[in-house]
Amino acid sequence: MATQRSSYTTRLGVALCLLAVPTCVGAGPYDGIFKQTANAECALIGVDGGALKIEDGIFYGVEVECRMTKPVNVNDMDATLYTMQCSGGDQNWTERAMMMQNKETDGLIMVWNGYAFVYDRCVDPT
Repeated sequence: MATQRSSYTTRLGVALCLLAVPTCVGAGPYDGIFKQTANAECALIGVDGGALKIEDGIFYGVEVECRMTKPVNVNDMDATLYTMQCSGGDQNWTERAMMMQNKETDGLIMVWNGYAFVYDRCVDPT
């Protein structure tokens, strides 16, 4: 009886722990690797002349990492407005950014306050 109770307690504990763990973030609509320039090196992420990466709700830019939080769909557009919680070097800041897929190139259009960027998607080498 003690063994049955111990086994039940262990299974219950594991189940409760799994419930406490946040669900895994799936691939987002903007996940991918994007060229900073036409001749950017897609294998180099987060450096000048390399590429940018969005994965699991995190934007990896040039020496900066931003958590993409509080997504809001933009009315009448296939776009999402995010609160970007960024860190780079020894600084932390929060800004808003809007993202949408470039319908012509399968790339990314990103708008920060006063700036718009168009990135082509890197081709998956596999």
